[in-house]
Amino acid sequence: MRYQSVRMDQIPPYMFAELGKKKAAMIKSGIDVIDLGIGDPDLPTPAHIVDKLVEEARKPENLRYPQFSGHPVFRKAVAEFYKREYGIELDPETEVLALIGSKEGLSHLVPAMIDPGEIVLVPDPCYPPYRMAAVLAGGMYHDMPMVKENGFLPDFEEIPENVLEKARLMFLNYPGNPTAAVADGPFFQNAVDFAKRKGIIIAHDSAYNKVAFSGYKPPSILEARGAKDVAVEFGSLSKTYCMTGWRIGYVVGNRDVIKALAVFKSNTDTGVFTPIQLAGAHALLSDQTCVDTHNDIYFARMKGMIEALQEIGIEVERPKASFFIWAPVPAGYSSSGFAEAVLEQAGVIVTPGSAFGPSGEGYFRISLSVPNARLDEAIGRIKRKIKI
Repeated sequence: MRYQSVRMDQIPPYMFAELGKKKAAMIKSGIDVIDLGIGDPDLPTPAHIVDKLVEEARKPENLRYPQFSGHPVFRKAVAEFYKREYGIELDPETEVLALIGSKEGLSHLVPAMIDPGEIVLVPDPCYPPYRMAAVLAGGMYHDMPMVKENGFLPDFEEIPENVLEKARLMFLNYPGNPTAAVADGPFFQNAVDFAKRKGIIIAHDSAYNKVAFSGYKPPSILEARGAKDVAVEFGSLSKTYCMTGWRIGYVVGNRDVIKALAVFKSNTDTGVFTPIQLAGAHALLSDQTCVDTHNDIYFARMKGMIEALQEIGIEVERPKASFFIWAPVPAGYSSSGFAEAVLEQAGVIVTPGSAFGPSGEGYFRISLSVPNARLDEAIGRIKRKIKI
């Protein structure tokens, strides 16, 4: 008797779930493990956002089934956020959709866009759900290799024509996970123009759009000329406001794509708890000082970790955005081999680059989303115990 579909046989264990199992086993054996593997902010959600959630949760009318497409207040807040941050006009009714976190929306977009046998273009390395969503939808994925020499940007001209003939959807992600790379306006314009020529929809994952340093401001793909014709952009409150557990995000842009995603979602899931949406709207429109404060903390952590890596002989450039460090493994190591060595020698979890795709081999990722004291301890262990 089969207990799952053949399609499920193609899905490998989720990387962070496997790291969690290994971490639990080590802790059970008495080892103090510091987890720099997953990007889950340790900083608290700002108090004014929590207070708004509590206020709205006390209202009986907010405790009923939420609207599938999102509360009008939240959708309007997203539109106002885009007008303020990027000068982009959005219709809250047709060009904004609330999501149960951006991961949910990204995953549901694929079956809403492609038919079995069609291809999804994914960056390599990338956030693993891009690939797995294609497999679960009965489609295929094609990796677009990203290398340091090209700023970890894909070269669209390298995609084979026979792939482009079946390609329906392309994922982009800047500021990038895992690479922490950034893209500029000309790159996005090139991507939009390419997608128009080839009849491909672009899904830009912009989860780290407000985690940036030293005056750098990540652009939106919707700033590109004609972007709304072919692109949607996914955003999340998780990283910006430290609201990962709240599960709230949004997608904006092309109204036909958003309509298709809304239909798919209305038949497969539900809406976001209304008080969370209203608190999310408050977060987007209220004082943004908390965002700058959090970014200052991440930047200080980043400087300390980069200094530690350089001290043991690992050269890495300081990222402009995200709370990740994407670093080359030392000579003589594979990505997984180095991650195992760091875990065994220092009791610190880092993520091997190969977990994000073939082009991730030769790198490892560090997340800075742990308390300062624990990060300082990890830095100290790396300096003392990692021998290259």
